[in-house]
Amino acid sequence: MIDKLKDVSLKKAGIFAAGVLFGTAGIKILSSSDAKKFYTNCTAAVLRAKDCVMKTTSTIQENTEDILAEAKQINEERKKESEEVADWNEEVSENFSEEMTEE
Repeated sequence: MIDKLKDVSLKKAGIFAAGVLFGTAGIKILSSSDAKKFYTNCTAAVLRAKDCVMKTTSTIQENTEDILAEAKQINEERKKESEEVADWNEEVSENFSEEMTEE
């Protein structure tokens, strides 16, 4: 029984020691100059990607504003045309009514 407890406690101590060793090695690796270069390059790539996305976004926004302006202009022209047609219909209708009452 005591042997089993010793085995378990030695196993746990070994796992703990391995964790400490791995953590220490990890910190050394992560703080090395090679790792810093890697982080710097990754950050630069992210910044370049951000610039590209921002350019695309502004282009899309400009195109959307142009489309909206053109759509409003088309609707104004159609409104004017429909008002002209309505005025013409009213005029024709009045002329027809006058002709019918004269006969």
